[in-house]
Amino acid sequence: MTTFPESLALAESGREQVLRVEDWAEIRRLRRAEQMPIAEIARMMGISRNTVKAALASDNPPRYVRAPQGSVADGFEPRIRELLAAFPSMPATVIAERVGWPYSVRTLSGKVAEWRPAYLPPDPASRTAYAAGEIAQCDFWFPDVTVPCGFGQVRAAKHLPVLTMVTGYARWGCALLVPSRRAEDLFAGWWRLIAGLGAVPRALVWDGEGAIGRWRGRRSELTADCQGFRGTLAARVIICRPADPEAKGLVERFHDYLERSFLPGREFASPADFNAQLAGFLDRANTRLHRALGCRPADRIEADRAAMIALPPVAPVTGWRRSARLPRDHYVRLDSNDYSVHPSVIGRRIEITADLDRIRVSCDGQLAADHDRAWARHQTITDPDHLAAASALRRDRLEVIRPAAETAVEVRRLADYDTARSPPASPTAGKAGSAPPGSRPASRWRTSTSTTPAASSATSSRTWAPWISSPAGRTSSSSARPAPARPTWPPAWPSAPARPGTGCCSPPPPDGSPGSPRPTTPGGCRTSWSGSAATR
Repeated sequence: MTTFPESLALAESGREQVLRVEDWAEIRRLRRAEQMPIAEIARMMGISRNTVKAALASDNPPRYVRAPQGSVADGFEPRIRELLAAFPSMPATVIAERVGWPYSVRTLSGKVAEWRPAYLPPDPASRTAYAAGEIAQCDFWFPDVTVPCGFGQVRAAKHLPVLTMVTGYARWGCALLVPSRRAEDLFAGWWRLIAGLGAVPRALVWDGEGAIGRWRGRRSELTADCQGFRGTLAARVIICRPADPEAKGLVERFHDYLERSFLPGREFASPADFNAQLAGFLDRANTRLHRALGCRPADRIEADRAAMIALPPVAPVTGWRRSARLPRDHYVRLDSNDYSVHPSVIGRRIEITADLDRIRVSCDGQLAADHDRAWARHQTITDPDHLAAASALRRDRLEVIRPAAETAVEVRRLADYDTARSPPASPTAGKAGSAPPGSRPASRWRTSTSTTPAASSATSSRTWAPWISSPAGRTSSSSARPAPARPTWPPAWPSAPARPGTGCCSPPPPDGSPGSPRPTTPGGCRTSWSGSAATR
């Protein structure tokens, strides 16, 4: 802007002031519009004719300009410029120390900032601009609030992942609270945001989210789930380098906007209430004037959507999907919670599918369970109809199943075993006081009484018991027992029954103890035992 000459600033002798803008405008009007002479204008406005002439010669309004004055840094300027020429990035505090600056460092910092650009190479900053439909940035936002999620549990910021997405051209923002950061919930929420947008951006930018991908070996790697998802959308997924938040600055500023404008003063009753309030806020936010754009995002979203890729004809497979065989307790587990299933499909193959809101179980195309998805952790969700059906099926099964008939098992008396073990009866066994030739000594026999159904009365039989012996020097007073002398072993005896527990037919040692069993021969006992006790 030009300044007035000295005559315009000093209207009269001894008066030092600038001609006011309204006086300058009135002078020009009187001269050009009213054709009034200069002398008449000077007399009417009380100023000199030279001031009137200066006002008519100036095309710009008058303004006061102070005469330039020197600075205390001018005396240090040559030394400061030498230091900046050698070290262009030297801080002002170091320069003050080198030149011996005695004044405030603020004055020196201003002069150094004015002189430094002459010694630094130009560093122009590039302005990022996005074409319509080109890109959208995605990320997770963790609001610093607590949200009740049922069963007396609440979720804090760490467990409240809000999936956000901002388009590059229109700055259209959308967000959704999802139950977890797992791949099943992430892709289900991501597809819901893209479907709500109505088109697919050509490039989708993410940071190193575990379910999306990561940088490895100086190149980005996408997970198998992400590859399948982007293949269905026919879009490109870009993974930002670690520690590079500027690469997705749009969505980071969107998070800051939500924290400052959405969260203050709000309370949430449930995750569904959080999503409802967030959707209502974004409907208003996308119609507000955006300072960087100079317009509203709603004014550019149609052009942005028209340049994007159309939605796929078949939606990508997202959410939880798995197959299992229903156990007897007719419950399935999903994300730490157990959900009941109709017990009529116990033992059969079932298909479990779940999205962000519902969990469904089907068997052979028939719906066997349908529950609201629980946001709480470690809970058991039971449908009353399933519980009643299980009780009815259990009662019907108890009525059908009868206890098995008991099988009669004959219990044999121990006396029958003694009878079976008795030797054949001798023809002379009925004669009292006589013993058959070659019979065993009386001390080796015991009398057993057996009563069987076939016998009309009790009968006595003699059983050989080689382990029973009479003490030495004692005679039996019974008439059925012979003299205590031990006879020789009868060689005509075909074979002797085995001693119980040994399987050996050999007689015991002389002292009457069972002793060690001795081996037998096919023909009976060994011949070395066919003598009397005295010879042995």
